[in-house]
Amino acid sequence: MEQNGESHLKEPLLPASSGASPAGASPKKERKTRKVMFSVRGISCASCAVSIETVVAGLKGVESIQVSPLQGQAVVQYRPEETDARTIKEVIEELNFEVDELQEQEIAVCRLRIKGMACTSCSESVERALQMVPGVKKAAVGLALEEAKVHYDPNVTSRDLIIEAVEDAGFGADLISSGDDVNKVHLKLEGVNSQEDTKLIQSVLETAEGVNHVEWDTVEQTIKVAYDPDITGPRLLIECIQNAAQPPKCFNATLHSPPKQREAERNHEIRNYRNQFLWSCLFTVPVFLFSMVLPMSSPFGDWLSYRICNNMTIGMLLRWLLCSPVQFIVGWRFYIGAYHALKRGYSNMDVLVALGTNAAYFYSVYIVLKALTSASFEGQDFFETSAMLVSFILLGKYLEVVAKGKTSDALSKLTELAPETACLLSFDKDGNAISETEISTQLLQRNDVIKIVPGTKVPVDGVVIKGQSHVNESMITGEARPIAKKPGDRVIGGTVNDNGCIIVKATHVGSETALSQIVQLVEAAQLARAPVQKLADKISRFFVPTVVVAAFLTWLGWFIPGQFHLYPKQWIPKAMDSFELALQFGISVLVVACPCALGLATPTAVMVATGKGASQGVLIKGGNALEKAHKIKAIIFDKTGTLTVGKPSVVQTKIFSKILLLELCDLAAGAEANSEHPLSKAIVEHTKKLREQYGSHSDHMMESRDFEVHPGAGVSANVEGKLVLVGNKRLMQEFEVPLSPEVEAYMSEMEELARTCVLVAIDKIICGALAVSDPLKPEAGHVISYLKSMGISCIMVTGDNWATAKTIAKEVGIDQVFAEIDPVGKAEKIKDLQMQGLTVAMVGDGINDSPALAAADVGMAIGAGTDVAIEAADIVLMKSSLEDVITAIDLSRKTLSRIRLNYVWALGYNVLGMPVAAGVLFPFTGIRLPPWLAGACMAASSVSVVCSSLLLQLYKKPLHVEDVPRPTDGSDLV
Repeated sequence: MEQNGESHLKEPLLPASSGASPAGASPKKERKTRKVMFSVRGISCASCAVSIETVVAGLKGVESIQVSPLQGQAVVQYRPEETDARTIKEVIEELNFEVDELQEQEIAVCRLRIKGMACTSCSESVERALQMVPGVKKAAVGLALEEAKVHYDPNVTSRDLIIEAVEDAGFGADLISSGDDVNKVHLKLEGVNSQEDTKLIQSVLETAEGVNHVEWDTVEQTIKVAYDPDITGPRLLIECIQNAAQPPKCFNATLHSPPKQREAERNHEIRNYRNQFLWSCLFTVPVFLFSMVLPMSSPFGDWLSYRICNNMTIGMLLRWLLCSPVQFIVGWRFYIGAYHALKRGYSNMDVLVALGTNAAYFYSVYIVLKALTSASFEGQDFFETSAMLVSFILLGKYLEVVAKGKTSDALSKLTELAPETACLLSFDKDGNAISETEISTQLLQRNDVIKIVPGTKVPVDGVVIKGQSHVNESMITGEARPIAKKPGDRVIGGTVNDNGCIIVKATHVGSETALSQIVQLVEAAQLARAPVQKLADKISRFFVPTVVVAAFLTWLGWFIPGQFHLYPKQWIPKAMDSFELALQFGISVLVVACPCALGLATPTAVMVATGKGASQGVLIKGGNALEKAHKIKAIIFDKTGTLTVGKPSVVQTKIFSKILLLELCDLAAGAEANSEHPLSKAIVEHTKKLREQYGSHSDHMMESRDFEVHPGAGVSANVEGKLVLVGNKRLMQEFEVPLSPEVEAYMSEMEELARTCVLVAIDKIICGALAVSDPLKPEAGHVISYLKSMGISCIMVTGDNWATAKTIAKEVGIDQVFAEIDPVGKAEKIKDLQMQGLTVAMVGDGINDSPALAAADVGMAIGAGTDVAIEAADIVLMKSSLEDVITAIDLSRKTLSRIRLNYVWALGYNVLGMPVAAGVLFPFTGIRLPPWLAGACMAASSVSVVCSSLLLQLYKKPLHVEDVPRPTDGSDLV
């Protein structure tokens, strides 16, 4: 590495924490505290408040208390290991005050892996069990994802109690993550030989600054440390462990990568179903041969028909012996599932399978015992029905689990984008690079400087501080073209550096990177239920009981007429009587009905769609957003940064008084320096360039005081003792600044050219104007035209002037325009459209459009880049291209169509399958569905629904604007 003297490479991009210890001081861990708010009745004066504060402050563990007599509230900060909220509440009540409300400010969150869910009834049962746990505020269970997300009060319950509640409901549960381990590292320890060593390391880590939680695994000799990335990092933690050893002892810690739990669980489940199916086949195939194939051939048939005792034959005995392990060992899972379901007061697929197989098995046992004790009794056993039923259902579950694993393929590919190693640069005190070290990406910390050579992946999010290159961001944003990067530009972890060597300073590591946030967002989306899922939920509540009743009525409907000879005797197959025929029809109805297919119809499609969307730069926040998006009838577009590139520049200046141009721009930039608005940035950038032209290279802006933003109008500030107003005509009118005819004429001229005229007033006198132009995005016209062809009306709402707005709208093909609207006014316009019965989407840049994004039925934040946590938006579009608006809507329409098709498969199958199984066609065609074939059909229905959802993996964007050149000035940088 070529040495250089650039000391800025070592400067931290992020300011040091105010709580950081000075050099040389021993770092001390700040104690963890919790905050609780009480609503206290009966506080009549300040002395009441003082008495509460005095008594509560004297409690052990209470850090601070503030009581507001006016609001009747008490806010207490306390240490949870020494006291709790209930104790504090009781102490206040002992002072003769009424505590009406207990509001915990800290709600803990944990995610659980749920094992053993087969259908919607199972997921609903888990959800009910979780919601019944005291202290649980909210619980969401995803069937396809096989996960649960639980919000709970840590003062009332714990993760262990939550897991216990799931296990009591008859399902397995493993902790995936909790809210306190967002930033965590797993370390493998060496040299730890005693309990004293363990306690020493734990105490050293717990007192280290920035460490939140330490958890030991004594079996694996590993340790999990949750930490604050602003203060510490993995390498510092390893140093702490190494420095804790007293000679001659030596401790060492290395990065430990625990196996991916979801992948391991899925592989285990696949192996489990496969092995169970193979074991069942080992017994079922002989049963099938002994009952349906070999009796047809002469030597074997005679041998199987040989009577052992009375009418019991060798064939009967062999079938019984071979079927029993399938029924009670391989099929034990269905008994367990049915028991837990019935214990909790609901029914599921396991209940149907257990009823069907038990009916066939125990009736067959009755036949065998009757034949054993009677020399004249003749009957046909159904052991093959029971064994084949279990085998086919296990085969179906195996295929279903394999297919379900593929629904999260897109998400798995995202998680694998980050490289395993990174090239870390070390510097001396003068800022000269002295070494390059290849380390694990997981060991990177904030403000580390890394070197990225051509062809390698960017390990974490950061800022380029040296070098230039083009970076392929297609895997994150979906943008096909490599994006130019220069010093000051952001890079995203997981993207590929194409052709230049760049030096990057890490700004976000671990779970804070854009890649990690995308994965978290998509996982949360896959857990959320779509409203269309409610149909399956409603059906599942009465589905199984209805099927059981239908099966019983089917048996009666065939048995009674058979007993009274109401149908021809030749309808009854050979070696059967009317009871056995009726029983076969009843069992077929039991096992042909499939609640699993209904439960999987929506979540599997949502999983595939959200994963596919994420791989193309469209992040959809759950099934609710996905479902609403397909109903969109009107889209409101913001102008700046949405229809336009969002990189406005000053193209013309005008002076209206005796003031130097540089002085005017300096004052305007001083006022705008604190604003994040694109127009403000354009004015500041123009001032910097103007200074360079005049021979000044200082980037320092004039200091301003009393800075204030006037939404939709501009800014005001006191700069160098002068009141400076920078904004539009409305701002001038607010401050009663007179507009001369010359100013009015200039404004009209600029507006006709689709330029935004920014007026600059000093001490309430307009001294000049800056004309700012923001070019349209090349694809804007194509997108608006395509949306119209989809039957969606397009509207533009902007805070800019009417003339500019109309010119822009005409250029892109938008007919309806609202201009000079502030952010609150945009939300009002959306509500007006909603009152007309329209489903409205808002497309904005996510900076000043939050009210409108929240008010819309579907909020789309465009060009969000690494800021994927925009709360107001329902859909986050990673890149600046308007094409993704169409992609989001089209993907939602395709997904909803697929969900409907899935319901057609599932419902249609049950609606058609049950009558056939009940023998509706038998009197006319002689066609009937034996129970084993009905079981095979049930298994096939679930697999067909999952495979149907997997077809969404083939989705392709409907619009590609490839022929229009894109700007190369970095306008697409995120």
